[in-house]
Amino acid sequence: MKNNIHPILAQIIECLNELYPPEEIKSISKIICEDLLGIDYLSLYIDKDIILSDKQKQELNSILDRLQRFEPIQYIVEKVEFYGRTFFIAPGVLIPRTETEHLVDIIVKKETNAKRILDIGTGSGCIGITLAKEMANSYVEAWDVSDRALQIAKKNNLDLNGGVKIKRKDILKDFLLDSSFDLIVSNPPYVTIKEREGMDPNVLDWEPSLALFVPDESPLMFYKRIAEIGMELLDPDGVLYFEINSLFGQQLVELLERLGYAEVELKQDFFQRDRFIRARK
Repeated sequence: MKNNIHPILAQIIECLNELYPPEEIKSISKIICEDLLGIDYLSLYIDKDIILSDKQKQELNSILDRLQRFEPIQYIVEKVEFYGRTFFIAPGVLIPRTETEHLVDIIVKKETNAKRILDIGTGSGCIGITLAKEMANSYVEAWDVSDRALQIAKKNNLDLNGGVKIKRKDILKDFLLDSSFDLIVSNPPYVTIKEREGMDPNVLDWEPSLALFVPDESPLMFYKRIAEIGMELLDPDGVLYFEINSLFGQQLVELLERLGYAEVELKQDFFQRDRFIRARK
């Protein structure tokens, strides 16, 4: 079988086959060839005579070395596709997941009348910028506490002509709440420390802990604070959306109801896991 594989692909597979599942290796191989080496991936299955220049060989070896240290391929190529757009991505911000695309899709399709939107914990800006592009005539504001995240979000906002107002805010500290919104959305840190054991090294060793983890003893701390902010900033009948840890869905529903939210809905992702919450003020 190996004799039928192009030497470039054979090298990639040999370096990664004990570290990544087969489907991920296939996806990584395509990205390496097309985004980093400038080679059409499918042509490697047709033309076995394609060879790499010395520069390309050095580049491939460098990429494979980084992948063997579990650096995410998205950080290596410095981009990720999200809801039909290419976002710049780099260490210091969470890599957007398909679940977050699903959250955005729900909002775009359901909340067509939302005109003033707040994205709390924007990271790369993928949620806020996408909503600004997809929801005509909306004003979108995005907050984060991380200077690196703000830098990356501002770059994406500029590159994609998002028109989002990006601000540095630490939601755990007191600050003036002087605006109003129809919709607040957040994908805050929600992974507990005890869940670290089951996580892949390309997440643990590379993605920012600030954007991932919450203390075991207070897993809903960010949700509670954002919900409190929502009670201050949301207009009457305004809505709050969260991406959540599926382990705490019912607890979060009860928390929001205690804080005074109505019509609290728990929604599932494509894998039928509790992943999103919608609540009305």
